[in-house]
Parts: sequence; C-alpha cells; structure tokens
Amino acid sequence: MLAPAPLPLESLPLRRRATIAEIAWGRLALPEARRLREFGFEEGMHVELLHRATLFRGPVACRIGRMTVALRRNVAAAITVTVD
Repeated sequence: MLAPAPLPLESLPLRRRATIAEIAWGRLALPEARRLREFGFEEGMHVELLHRATLFRGPVACRIGRMTVALRRNVAAAITVTVD
C-alpha cells in the first residue's frame, strides 16, 4: 500500500489528525520559526486542523498536543503533513 502523499497543513481537511512530516524553516521569518518551536512544532508531532478562516485567506487554527494555536496561512503553508 502506498504511503499518503504529504500536503501543506493549510490544506489538511478539518478535524483530521496528521503527522508533521517537514517544516520549511527557511521559508519562515526568525520570529515565526521561534514561535513554532516554542509551541512544540517539530517533525513527527501530531497536529489537527480545527478551523480555517475564509475571509481574506485569514489564519488557521490547529491543535498540537493540548494547545490550540492560530497560524498565519504562510506559516501553515511551510508545514508539510501526512494524514494518519
């Protein structure tokens, strides 16, 4: 059986659990990268997309561990996940 294709976190279906496959740290500004690390975003962690703002491509909300975190779309696009 083929492994699921990785996709950007912002494209993950709502309420689907996924595993962070890669974070393109070079695409993020230093404060954004530092914030992600402080919140525990790293390869191998489980994440779930909870909400996607539709107006003006607003932020997305995701759960990592027991925290709910809002991310700008460009930050979510730098995080690649595989659906569990």
